[in-house]
Amino acid sequence: MSCEELQNLIHAYVDGELDLVRSVEIEQHLGGCETCSSTHQAQAALRKAFRSNPLRFSAPAGLRANIERQLRREVETSRSLILFPSLTSWGWAAAAAVILLAAGLGGILGRQFRPASPDNNIVAQEVISSHVRSLMANHLADVPSSDQHTVKPWFNGKLDFSPPVTDLASAGFPLIGGRLDYIDNRPVAALVYQRAKHIINLFIWPSTEASSGQTMTQQGYHVIHWTDAGMTFWAVSDLNEKELKEFVDLVRIPGARSSPAAP
Repeated sequence: MSCEELQNLIHAYVDGELDLVRSVEIEQHLGGCETCSSTHQAQAALRKAFRSNPLRFSAPAGLRANIERQLRREVETSRSLILFPSLTSWGWAAAAAVILLAAGLGGILGRQFRPASPDNNIVAQEVISSHVRSLMANHLADVPSSDQHTVKPWFNGKLDFSPPVTDLASAGFPLIGGRLDYIDNRPVAALVYQRAKHIINLFIWPSTEASSGQTMTQQGYHVIHWTDAGMTFWAVSDLNEKELKEFVDLVRIPGARSSPAAP
């Protein structure tokens, strides 16, 4: 982590708003940087001073009730004016048309702009945490090898499935090994690739879900998730998004890798 990155995160760190991974990175940087350590001490002292003398006041007891009553009146008035200008026969028809149109648009927009499911966000966080731990603990591979015919058989008997392993060295993404990991409450295969000085972890395990692909960015790491042939794949790296997508496209090329089979 650079000094500039730490300066952008120091307030959130002091307030305890960062996750474990980011907090560990900051603590490691503070241990070796006197300038940033001084900044941290100053911010911590300032926060302590504010907490001991909070700048706040108590609102009158009836303020909340008055605001709520006013809001209810505004909402009821707006509904009457917008949806039901008059309760003639054509007014009822217009109101029904508005309601049906809103419902239809809501369904369409919901399908078009559906956010990532909460479950996938949780798994993405686990994937990033496992990726960071593998770098911090210097434990990238249980079987360090660039030979796919060495890495793939190594998983036999250790997992209840056989992960597909591809050597992409000719495309600039050499295989450097594999290891066991634990994500989403089950043992998984982690294949490790490299692009220049960037490490890519590709996590694989069986799944029955249907997903054509999902890309997200969290904590500065890019994550791409998809399913194929009964397997779920999660690729994560600090590599730029364009090159990570290039890596994923190579993994997904039909015939470029072996089909998953039972060991």
